[in-house]
Amino acid sequence: MSNDLIQVLQNLGRPQVLVLGDLILDRYIWGDAERVSQEAPVILLQADRSETRLGGAANVAQLLRGLEAGVSLAGVTGDDLDGRELRSELEALDVNCDAVLVDDTRPTTVKERFIGRAQHRHPHQMLRVDREQRTALDAQRSETLLQTVLPLIEKHQVVLISDYAKGVCTPEIVQQIITHARQVGVPVIVDPRPGEDYSLYHGATAVTPNRLETTRATGINVQSSDDAFAAGRQLCEELDLKNAFVTLDSDGIAVVQANGDAELLPTRRREVYDITGAGDMVLATIGVAMADGVSLADTARLANIAGGLEVEQIGVVPITRDQMLGDLLTGPRKTYQKVCDLDELAQHVSARRQLKQKIVLTNGCFDLLHVGHVHYLQQAADEGDCLIVAVNSDASIRRLDKAPDRPLFPQQERATMLAALDAVDYVLVFDEETPHALLDRLRPDLLVKGGTYRRDEIVGWELVESYGGDVKPLSVIPGVSTTQIVERLRGQTILKRPAVSQAHAPERKAG
Repeated sequence: MSNDLIQVLQNLGRPQVLVLGDLILDRYIWGDAERVSQEAPVILLQADRSETRLGGAANVAQLLRGLEAGVSLAGVTGDDLDGRELRSELEALDVNCDAVLVDDTRPTTVKERFIGRAQHRHPHQMLRVDREQRTALDAQRSETLLQTVLPLIEKHQVVLISDYAKGVCTPEIVQQIITHARQVGVPVIVDPRPGEDYSLYHGATAVTPNRLETTRATGINVQSSDDAFAAGRQLCEELDLKNAFVTLDSDGIAVVQANGDAELLPTRRREVYDITGAGDMVLATIGVAMADGVSLADTARLANIAGGLEVEQIGVVPITRDQMLGDLLTGPRKTYQKVCDLDELAQHVSARRQLKQKIVLTNGCFDLLHVGHVHYLQQAADEGDCLIVAVNSDASIRRLDKAPDRPLFPQQERATMLAALDAVDYVLVFDEETPHALLDRLRPDLLVKGGTYRRDEIVGWELVESYGGDVKPLSVIPGVSTTQIVERLRGQTILKRPAVSQAHAPERKAG
Protein backbone atom coordinates (compact mmCIF):
# COMPACT_ATOMS: atom_id res chain seq x y z
CA MET A 1 0.00 0.00 0.00
CA SER A 2 2.72 2.55 0.95
CA ASN A 3 4.45 2.10 -2.40
CA ASP A 4 1.22 2.81 -4.28
CA LEU A 5 0.54 5.84 -2.08
CA ILE A 6 4.03 7.19 -2.71
CA GLN A 7 3.30 7.04 -6.43
CA VAL A 8 -0.07 8.74 -5.93
CA LEU A 9 1.56 11.53 -3.92
CA GLN A 10 4.38 12.03 -6.43
CA ASN A 11 1.89 12.19 -9.32
CA LEU A 12 -0.59 14.44 -7.53
CA GLY A 13 -1.64 17.42 -9.65
CA ARG A 14 -1.88 21.08 -8.70
CA PRO A 15 -5.59 21.87 -9.05
CA GLN A 16 -7.29 25.23 -8.73
CA VAL A 17 -9.36 25.28 -5.55
CA LEU A 18 -12.05 27.75 -4.50
CA VAL A 19 -12.53 28.10 -0.73
CA LEU A 20 -15.58 29.72 0.87
CA GLY A 21 -15.95 30.22 4.58
CA ASP A 22 -15.27 32.10 7.77
CA LEU A 23 -11.93 33.92 7.85
CA ILE A 24 -10.13 33.90 11.19
CA LEU A 25 -6.92 35.45 12.45
CA ASP A 26 -5.13 33.45 15.15
CA ARG A 27 -2.74 35.14 17.56
CA TYR A 28 -0.38 33.20 19.81
CA ILE A 29 1.25 34.53 22.97
CA TRP A 30 4.14 32.29 24.11
CA GLY A 31 5.84 32.31 27.47
CA ASP A 32 6.94 30.41 30.56
CA ALA A 33 4.24 29.42 33.07
CA GLU A 34 6.43 30.25 36.06
CA ARG A 35 4.21 30.31 39.12
CA VAL A 36 0.80 31.00 40.62
CA SER A 37 -0.07 34.69 40.84
CA GLN A 38 -0.17 36.30 44.30
CA GLU A 39 -3.24 38.27 43.23
CA ALA A 40 -5.47 35.31 42.37
CA PRO A 41 -5.25 31.51 42.03
CA VAL A 42 -4.17 31.68 38.37
CA ILE A 43 -1.00 30.73 36.50
CA LEU A 44 1.29 33.66 35.74
CA LEU A 45 2.54 33.61 32.12
CA GLN A 46 5.85 35.37 31.51
CA ALA A 47 5.34 36.23 27.83
CA ASP A 48 8.42 36.25 25.58
CA ARG A 49 7.08 36.24 22.01
CA SER A 50 3.92 36.50 19.93
CA GLU A 51 2.94 35.47 16.43
CA THR A 52 0.01 35.68 14.04
CA ARG A 53 -1.35 32.78 12.01
CA LEU A 54 -4.28 32.23 9.68
CA GLY A 55 -7.38 30.37 10.87
CA GLY A 56 -10.70 29.05 9.59
CA ALA A 57 -11.16 29.24 5.81
CA ALA A 58 -8.04 31.40 5.61
CA ASN A 59 -6.09 28.54 7.13
CA VAL A 60 -7.60 26.10 4.63
CA ALA A 61 -6.32 28.38 1.87
CA GLN A 62 -2.90 28.47 3.49
CA LEU A 63 -2.78 24.69 3.83
CA LEU A 64 -3.81 24.27 0.20
CA ARG A 65 -0.92 26.49 -0.85
CA GLY A 66 1.38 24.26 1.22
CA LEU A 67 0.04 21.35 -0.84
CA GLU A 68 0.89 23.32 -4.01
CA ALA A 69 -2.69 23.99 -5.13
CA GLY A 70 -3.81 27.25 -6.69
CA VAL A 71 -6.31 28.97 -4.37
CA SER A 72 -9.06 31.57 -4.59
CA LEU A 73 -10.67 32.57 -1.30
CA ALA A 74 -14.16 33.93 -0.64
CA GLY A 75 -15.27 35.36 2.68
CA VAL A 76 -15.60 38.52 4.78
CA THR A 77 -13.32 40.52 7.06
CA GLY A 78 -13.97 43.56 9.19
CA ASP A 79 -12.80 47.02 8.23
CA ASP A 80 -10.00 46.95 10.78
CA LEU A 81 -6.29 46.35 11.29
CA ASP A 82 -6.86 42.63 11.88
CA GLY A 83 -8.67 42.31 8.56
CA ARG A 84 -5.92 44.13 6.70
CA GLU A 85 -3.29 41.95 8.34
CA LEU A 86 -5.22 38.83 7.40
CA ARG A 87 -5.49 39.89 3.76
CA SER A 88 -1.80 40.80 3.67
CA GLU A 89 -0.85 37.35 4.99
CA LEU A 90 -3.00 35.69 2.34
CA GLU A 91 -1.66 37.76 -0.52
CA ALA A 92 1.88 36.96 0.58
CA LEU A 93 0.96 33.30 0.01
CA ASP A 94 -0.30 34.14 -3.49
CA VAL A 95 -3.92 33.44 -2.56
CA ASN A 96 -6.44 35.19 -4.83
CA CYS A 97 -8.45 37.45 -2.49
CA ASP A 98 -10.72 39.10 -5.08
CA ALA A 99 -13.76 37.49 -3.39
CA VAL A 100 -12.74 38.53 0.13
CA LEU A 101 -15.17 41.35 1.00
CA VAL A 102 -14.93 43.99 3.72
CA ASP A 103 -17.87 44.45 6.11
CA ASP A 104 -17.62 47.59 8.25
CA THR A 105 -20.45 46.40 10.51
CA ARG A 106 -18.53 43.48 12.02
CA PRO A 107 -15.03 42.86 13.39
CA THR A 108 -12.56 40.45 11.87
CA THR A 109 -12.78 37.21 13.84
CA VAL A 110 -9.70 36.85 16.06
CA LYS A 111 -8.75 33.97 18.36
CA GLU A 112 -5.95 34.73 20.79
CA ARG A 113 -4.23 31.73 22.39
CA PHE A 114 -1.89 31.83 25.37
CA ILE A 115 0.73 29.06 25.27
CA GLY A 116 2.63 28.32 28.46
CA ARG A 117 5.81 26.29 28.87
CA ALA A 118 6.28 24.35 32.10
CA GLN A 119 9.89 24.53 33.33
CA HIS A 120 10.85 26.19 30.00
CA ARG A 121 9.59 23.21 27.95
CA HIS A 122 6.45 21.17 27.21
CA PRO A 123 4.25 24.00 25.80
CA HIS A 124 0.50 23.74 26.34
CA GLN A 125 -2.43 26.03 25.57
CA MET A 126 -3.60 27.74 28.73
CA LEU A 127 -6.37 30.07 27.53
CA ARG A 128 -8.12 31.20 24.35
CA VAL A 129 -9.82 34.59 23.98
CA ASP A 130 -12.19 35.12 21.01
CA ARG A 131 -13.32 38.40 19.42
CA GLU A 132 -16.05 37.76 16.86
CA GLN A 133 -19.58 38.37 15.62
CA ARG A 134 -21.66 35.32 14.68
CA THR A 135 -24.68 36.97 13.12
CA ALA A 136 -25.40 36.06 9.51
CA LEU A 137 -24.43 38.41 6.70
CA ASP A 138 -27.22 40.79 5.77
CA ALA A 139 -29.07 40.40 2.47
CA GLN A 140 -27.08 43.06 0.62
CA ARG A 141 -23.66 41.65 1.51
CA SER A 142 -24.83 38.08 0.88
CA GLU A 143 -25.92 39.07 -2.63
CA THR A 144 -22.62 40.85 -3.28
CA LEU A 145 -20.66 37.80 -2.13
CA LEU A 146 -22.71 35.47 -4.33
CA GLN A 147 -22.34 37.69 -7.39
CA THR A 148 -18.58 37.57 -6.85
CA VAL A 149 -18.26 33.85 -6.10
CA LEU A 150 -20.62 32.13 -8.53
CA PRO A 151 -18.72 33.11 -11.72
CA LEU A 152 -15.51 31.76 -10.16
CA ILE A 153 -16.77 28.21 -9.61
CA GLU A 154 -16.33 26.87 -13.14
CA LYS A 155 -12.73 28.15 -13.18
CA HIS A 156 -11.82 25.74 -10.38
CA GLN A 157 -11.64 21.95 -10.05
CA VAL A 158 -13.20 21.81 -6.59
CA VAL A 159 -15.01 24.03 -4.08
CA LEU A 160 -14.31 23.70 -0.36
CA ILE A 161 -16.69 25.15 2.23
CA SER A 162 -15.17 25.77 5.64
CA ASP A 163 -18.06 26.55 7.97
CA TYR A 164 -17.07 27.83 11.42
CA ALA A 165 -20.56 29.30 12.08
CA LYS A 166 -19.35 32.92 12.05
CA GLY A 167 -22.07 34.17 9.69
CA VAL A 168 -20.69 33.70 6.15
CA CYS A 169 -22.02 30.20 5.35
CA THR A 170 -25.72 31.02 5.40
CA PRO A 171 -28.21 28.51 3.93
CA GLU A 172 -28.88 30.81 0.97
CA ILE A 173 -25.19 31.28 0.11
CA VAL A 174 -24.26 27.62 0.58
CA GLN A 175 -27.24 26.29 -1.39
CA GLN A 176 -26.71 28.61 -4.35
CA ILE A 177 -23.04 27.65 -4.52
CA ILE A 178 -23.85 23.91 -4.34
CA THR A 179 -26.56 24.22 -7.00
CA HIS A 180 -24.34 26.18 -9.38
CA ALA A 181 -21.38 23.85 -8.82
CA ARG A 182 -23.55 20.83 -9.63
CA GLN A 183 -24.67 22.49 -12.86
CA VAL A 184 -21.09 23.01 -14.03
CA GLY A 185 -19.80 19.66 -12.73
CA VAL A 186 -17.52 20.94 -9.93
CA PRO A 187 -17.48 18.90 -6.69
CA VAL A 188 -18.24 20.66 -3.40
CA ILE A 189 -16.74 19.35 -0.15
CA VAL A 190 -17.94 20.73 3.17
CA ASP A 191 -16.30 20.82 6.58
CA PRO A 192 -19.52 21.41 8.52
CA ARG A 193 -20.20 23.51 11.59
CA PRO A 194 -21.00 21.76 14.88
CA GLY A 195 -24.73 21.29 15.26
CA GLU A 196 -27.72 19.12 14.47
CA ASP A 197 -28.97 20.69 11.23
CA TYR A 198 -26.93 19.88 8.14
CA SER A 199 -29.76 20.61 5.71
CA LEU A 200 -27.94 23.64 4.29
CA TYR A 201 -25.34 21.24 2.84
CA HIS A 202 -27.94 19.23 0.90
CA GLY A 203 -26.62 18.25 -2.53
CA ALA A 204 -22.92 18.69 -1.75
CA THR A 205 -20.50 16.09 -3.03
CA ALA A 206 -19.08 15.20 0.39
CA VAL A 207 -18.86 16.27 4.01
CA THR A 208 -15.98 15.78 6.46
CA PRO A 209 -17.44 15.84 10.00
CA ASN A 210 -15.46 14.59 12.98
CA ARG A 211 -16.70 12.04 15.48
CA LEU A 212 -18.56 14.51 17.73
CA GLU A 213 -20.04 16.49 14.84
CA THR A 214 -21.30 13.28 13.23
CA THR A 215 -22.91 12.19 16.49
CA ARG A 216 -24.72 15.52 16.85
CA ALA A 217 -25.86 15.60 13.22
CA THR A 218 -27.18 12.03 13.07
CA GLY A 219 -28.07 11.11 16.65
CA ILE A 220 -25.85 8.04 16.32
CA ASN A 221 -23.24 7.78 19.07
CA VAL A 222 -20.13 7.16 16.99
CA GLN A 223 -17.93 4.86 19.05
CA SER A 224 -16.95 2.20 16.51
CA SER A 225 -16.35 1.93 12.78
CA ASP A 226 -19.79 0.34 12.37
CA ASP A 227 -21.32 3.39 14.08
CA ALA A 228 -19.42 5.64 11.69
CA PHE A 229 -20.59 3.61 8.70
CA ALA A 230 -24.22 3.84 9.82
CA ALA A 231 -23.95 7.57 10.44
CA GLY A 232 -22.21 8.13 7.11
CA ARG A 233 -24.93 6.23 5.24
CA GLN A 234 -27.55 8.34 7.02
CA LEU A 235 -25.79 11.56 6.00
CA CYS A 236 -25.46 10.43 2.38
CA GLU A 237 -29.14 9.52 2.20
CA GLU A 238 -30.56 12.55 3.99
CA LEU A 239 -28.31 15.11 2.29
CA ASP A 240 -28.05 13.51 -1.17
CA LEU A 241 -24.27 13.25 -0.84
CA LYS A 242 -21.96 11.10 -2.92
CA ASN A 243 -19.57 10.51 -0.02
CA ALA A 244 -19.07 11.11 3.67
CA PHE A 245 -15.61 11.21 5.24
CA VAL A 246 -16.18 10.68 8.97
CA THR A 247 -12.93 11.54 10.74
CA LEU A 248 -12.32 9.39 13.81
CA ASP A 249 -9.18 11.03 15.30
CA SER A 250 -6.68 8.28 16.18
CA ASP A 251 -8.84 5.59 14.54
CA GLY A 252 -8.53 7.11 11.06
CA ILE A 253 -11.25 8.00 8.55
CA ALA A 254 -14.43 6.12 7.69
CA VAL A 255 -15.27 6.58 4.01
CA VAL A 256 -18.93 5.99 3.14
CA GLN A 257 -20.43 6.12 -0.35
CA ALA A 258 -24.00 6.83 -1.42
CA ASN A 259 -24.42 3.21 -2.54
CA GLY A 260 -23.76 2.07 1.03
CA ASP A 261 -20.18 0.86 0.53
CA ALA A 262 -18.01 1.79 3.50
CA GLU A 263 -14.39 1.34 4.54
CA LEU A 264 -12.30 2.34 7.54
CA LEU A 265 -8.87 3.68 6.59
CA PRO A 266 -6.83 3.44 9.81
CA THR A 267 -4.01 5.77 10.76
CA ARG A 268 -0.96 5.16 12.90
CA ARG A 269 -0.69 6.44 16.45
CA ARG A 270 1.14 9.73 16.91
CA GLU A 271 2.26 12.10 19.63
CA VAL A 272 -0.59 14.63 19.77
CA TYR A 273 0.57 18.11 20.76
CA ASP A 274 -2.26 20.25 19.41
CA ILE A 275 -5.38 19.30 17.44
CA THR A 276 -5.82 22.88 16.18
CA GLY A 277 -6.11 22.89 12.41
CA ALA A 278 -6.26 19.13 11.96
CA GLY A 279 -9.76 19.29 10.45
CA ASP A 280 -8.66 22.05 8.08
CA MET A 281 -5.68 19.96 7.01
CA VAL A 282 -7.90 16.96 6.31
CA LEU A 283 -10.31 19.12 4.28
CA ALA A 284 -7.48 20.64 2.23
CA THR A 285 -5.94 17.24 1.49
CA ILE A 286 -9.25 15.65 0.53
CA GLY A 287 -9.95 18.64 -1.73
CA VAL A 288 -6.66 18.40 -3.62
CA ALA A 289 -6.88 14.62 -3.96
CA MET A 290 -10.50 14.52 -5.12
CA ALA A 291 -9.91 17.36 -7.58
CA ASP A 292 -7.13 15.26 -9.09
CA GLY A 293 -9.27 12.12 -9.38
CA VAL A 294 -7.54 10.12 -6.64
CA SER A 295 -9.53 7.10 -5.40
CA LEU A 296 -11.59 7.56 -2.24
CA ALA A 297 -9.44 5.12 -0.26
CA ASP A 298 -6.16 6.79 -1.24
CA THR A 299 -7.71 10.20 -0.65
CA ALA A 300 -8.51 9.17 2.93
CA ARG A 301 -5.03 7.67 3.40
CA LEU A 302 -3.40 10.92 2.31
CA ALA A 303 -5.71 12.87 4.62
CA ASN A 304 -4.74 10.58 7.51
CA ILE A 305 -1.07 11.34 6.93
CA ALA A 306 -1.57 15.09 6.60
CA GLY A 307 -3.88 15.29 9.63
CA GLY A 308 -1.51 13.12 11.67
CA LEU A 309 1.45 15.36 10.87
CA GLU A 310 -0.63 18.41 11.78
CA VAL A 311 -1.44 17.23 15.31
CA GLU A 312 2.27 16.71 15.94
CA GLN A 313 2.73 20.50 15.63
CA ILE A 314 1.97 23.28 18.07
CA GLY A 315 -0.63 25.51 16.47
CA VAL A 316 -1.50 25.51 12.78
CA VAL A 317 1.45 24.69 10.54
CA PRO A 318 1.14 24.00 6.78
CA ILE A 319 2.06 20.41 5.90
CA THR A 320 3.91 20.01 2.61
CA ARG A 321 3.94 17.18 0.11
CA ASP A 322 7.58 16.53 0.96
CA GLN A 323 6.68 16.13 4.64
CA MET A 324 3.97 13.64 3.70
CA LEU A 325 6.38 11.82 1.42
CA GLY A 326 8.98 11.71 4.20
CA ASP A 327 6.38 10.31 6.60
CA LEU A 328 5.49 7.57 4.13
CA LEU A 329 9.13 6.66 3.61
CA THR A 330 10.42 6.85 7.17
CA GLY A 331 7.38 5.94 9.25
CA PRO A 332 7.23 2.61 11.08
CA ARG A 333 7.20 -0.35 8.71
CA LYS A 334 6.79 -4.04 9.30
CA THR A 335 9.70 -6.33 8.47
CA TYR A 336 8.07 -7.77 5.36
CA GLN A 337 7.51 -4.26 3.99
CA LYS A 338 11.26 -3.66 3.85
CA VAL A 339 11.87 -6.54 1.42
CA CYS A 340 11.09 -5.38 -2.11
CA ASP A 341 11.89 -5.92 -5.76
CA LEU A 342 14.08 -3.65 -7.87
CA ASP A 343 11.25 -1.66 -9.48
CA GLU A 344 9.63 -0.87 -6.13
CA LEU A 345 12.98 -0.01 -4.58
CA ALA A 346 13.88 2.30 -7.48
CA GLN A 347 10.65 4.21 -6.88
CA HIS A 348 11.43 4.61 -3.18
CA VAL A 349 14.97 5.74 -3.96
CA SER A 350 13.59 8.34 -6.37
CA ALA A 351 11.23 9.62 -3.67
CA ARG A 352 14.04 9.81 -1.12
CA ARG A 353 16.21 11.72 -3.57
CA GLN A 354 13.38 14.20 -3.90
CA LEU A 355 13.85 14.76 -0.16
CA LYS A 356 17.64 15.21 -0.63
CA GLN A 357 18.41 12.03 1.31
CA LYS A 358 21.78 10.25 1.04
CA ILE A 359 21.42 6.66 -0.19
CA VAL A 360 23.86 4.02 1.09
CA LEU A 361 24.08 0.50 -0.39
CA THR A 362 25.94 -2.61 0.66
CA ASN A 363 25.74 -6.14 -0.67
CA GLY A 364 26.75 -9.70 0.10
CA CYS A 365 25.56 -13.21 0.88
CA PHE A 366 24.75 -12.72 4.57
CA ASP A 367 24.51 -16.49 4.82
CA LEU A 368 24.72 -16.51 8.60
CA LEU A 369 23.85 -13.21 10.25
CA HIS A 370 26.34 -12.51 13.05
CA VAL A 371 27.70 -9.70 15.23
CA GLY A 372 30.16 -8.63 12.55
CA HIS A 373 27.30 -8.01 10.12
CA VAL A 374 25.27 -6.12 12.72
CA HIS A 375 28.28 -3.96 13.60
CA TYR A 376 29.07 -2.95 10.04
CA LEU A 377 25.44 -2.49 8.99
CA GLN A 378 24.98 0.00 11.81
CA GLN A 379 28.12 1.77 10.61
CA ALA A 380 26.71 1.80 7.10
CA ALA A 381 23.40 3.27 8.29
CA ASP A 382 25.26 6.04 10.09
CA GLU A 383 26.85 7.08 6.77
CA GLY A 384 23.58 8.32 5.27
CA ASP A 385 19.79 8.60 5.51
CA CYS A 386 18.76 5.31 3.92
CA LEU A 387 20.51 1.91 3.93
CA ILE A 388 19.83 -0.66 1.23
CA VAL A 389 21.14 -4.20 1.66
CA ALA A 390 21.37 -6.24 -1.56
CA VAL A 391 21.49 -9.98 -0.87
CA ASN A 392 22.82 -12.64 -3.23
CA SER A 393 20.14 -15.15 -4.23
CA ASP A 394 20.58 -18.85 -3.49
CA ALA A 395 21.35 -19.55 -7.15
CA SER A 396 24.00 -16.84 -7.38
CA ILE A 397 25.74 -18.11 -4.23
CA ARG A 398 25.95 -21.60 -5.70
CA ARG A 399 27.36 -20.17 -8.93
CA LEU A 400 30.04 -18.37 -6.91
CA ASP A 401 31.73 -21.66 -5.94
CA LYS A 402 30.65 -21.60 -2.31
CA ALA A 403 30.72 -24.90 -0.41
CA PRO A 404 28.15 -27.45 -1.67
CA ASP A 405 25.95 -26.97 1.37
CA ARG A 406 25.83 -23.16 1.00
CA PRO A 407 23.75 -21.16 1.43
CA LEU A 408 22.92 -22.40 4.88
CA PHE A 409 19.63 -20.49 4.83
CA PRO A 410 17.38 -19.75 1.83
CA GLN A 411 17.27 -16.23 0.43
CA GLN A 412 13.89 -15.30 1.87
CA GLU A 413 15.00 -16.17 5.40
CA ARG A 414 18.25 -14.25 4.98
CA ALA A 415 16.33 -11.22 3.65
CA THR A 416 13.82 -11.35 6.51
CA MET A 417 16.54 -11.48 9.15
CA LEU A 418 18.27 -8.43 7.66
CA ALA A 419 14.98 -6.54 7.34
CA ALA A 420 14.35 -7.06 11.06
CA LEU A 421 17.35 -4.84 11.89
CA ASP A 422 16.48 -1.22 12.70
CA ALA A 423 19.53 -0.01 10.80
CA VAL A 424 18.26 -1.48 7.52
CA ASP A 425 15.67 0.40 5.44
CA TYR A 426 15.36 -1.94 2.43
CA VAL A 427 16.44 -5.44 1.46
CA LEU A 428 16.72 -6.57 -2.16
CA VAL A 429 17.52 -10.10 -3.36
CA PHE A 430 19.50 -10.11 -6.62
CA ASP A 431 20.35 -13.05 -8.86
CA GLU A 432 23.42 -11.77 -10.70
CA GLU A 433 26.92 -12.68 -9.55
CA THR A 434 27.84 -9.00 -9.18
CA PRO A 435 25.76 -6.00 -8.12
CA HIS A 436 26.59 -3.94 -11.24
CA ALA A 437 23.06 -4.00 -12.70
CA LEU A 438 21.33 -2.84 -9.52
CA LEU A 439 24.04 -0.24 -8.87
CA ASP A 440 23.44 1.17 -12.33
CA ARG A 441 19.67 1.27 -11.69
CA LEU A 442 19.71 2.66 -8.15
CA ARG A 443 22.89 4.78 -8.29
CA PRO A 444 23.49 4.98 -4.54
CA ASP A 445 25.46 7.93 -3.21
CA LEU A 446 27.72 5.59 -1.25
CA LEU A 447 28.71 1.94 -1.72
CA VAL A 448 30.14 0.34 1.41
CA LYS A 449 31.48 -3.07 2.38
CA GLY A 450 32.45 -4.57 5.71
CA GLY A 451 35.58 -6.69 5.87
CA THR A 452 39.25 -6.61 4.94
CA TYR A 453 38.77 -4.75 1.67
CA ARG A 454 40.55 -1.92 -0.05
CA ARG A 455 38.35 0.55 -1.93
CA ASP A 456 39.34 -0.88 -5.31
CA GLU A 457 38.53 -4.43 -4.14
CA ILE A 458 34.85 -3.61 -3.54
CA VAL A 459 32.92 -5.00 -6.51
CA GLY A 460 31.25 -2.19 -8.46
CA TRP A 461 33.53 0.58 -7.19
CA GLU A 462 34.41 1.77 -10.69
CA LEU A 463 30.73 2.10 -11.68
CA VAL A 464 29.77 4.05 -8.55
CA GLU A 465 32.69 6.44 -8.91
CA SER A 466 31.95 6.91 -12.64
CA TYR A 467 28.67 8.74 -11.85
CA GLY A 468 30.12 10.70 -8.91
CA GLY A 469 29.29 8.35 -6.03
CA ASP A 470 31.64 7.33 -3.24
CA VAL A 471 33.00 3.94 -2.18
CA LYS A 472 34.11 3.18 1.36
CA PRO A 473 35.37 0.07 3.22
CA LEU A 474 34.07 -0.21 6.76
CA SER A 475 35.69 -1.73 9.81
CA VAL A 476 35.52 -5.40 10.72
CA ILE A 477 35.42 -7.25 14.04
CA PRO A 478 38.59 -9.40 14.09
CA GLY A 479 38.05 -13.16 14.13
CA VAL A 480 34.37 -12.96 13.20
CA SER A 481 33.26 -14.07 9.75
CA THR A 482 30.62 -16.36 8.28
CA THR A 483 33.30 -18.80 7.09
CA GLN A 484 34.90 -19.02 10.54
CA ILE A 485 31.56 -19.52 12.27
CA VAL A 486 30.52 -22.23 9.83
CA GLU A 487 33.83 -24.03 10.42
CA ARG A 488 33.29 -23.95 14.16
CA LEU A 489 29.83 -25.39 13.70
CA ARG A 490 31.32 -28.16 11.58
CA GLY A 491 33.73 -28.99 14.39
CA GLN A 492 36.84 -27.96 12.48
CA THR A 493 39.59 -25.74 13.86
CA ILE A 494 40.22 -22.44 12.20
CA LEU A 495 43.99 -23.11 12.16
CA LYS A 496 43.52 -25.85 9.53
CA ARG A 497 41.75 -23.46 7.20
CA PRO A 498 43.10 -20.59 5.04
CA ALA A 499 43.95 -17.26 6.63
CA VAL A 500 41.14 -14.76 7.28
CA SER A 501 41.97 -12.55 4.30
CA GLN A 502 41.87 -15.56 1.95
CA ALA A 503 38.73 -16.88 3.55
CA HIS A 504 37.03 -13.65 2.58
CA ALA A 505 38.03 -14.02 -1.08
CA PRO A 506 34.85 -15.86 -2.14
CA GLU A 507 32.76 -13.19 -0.42
CA ARG A 508 34.64 -10.55 -2.41
CA LYS A 509 33.65 -12.35 -5.57
CA ALA A 510 30.06 -12.38 -4.40
CA GLY A 511 30.11 -8.60 -4.12
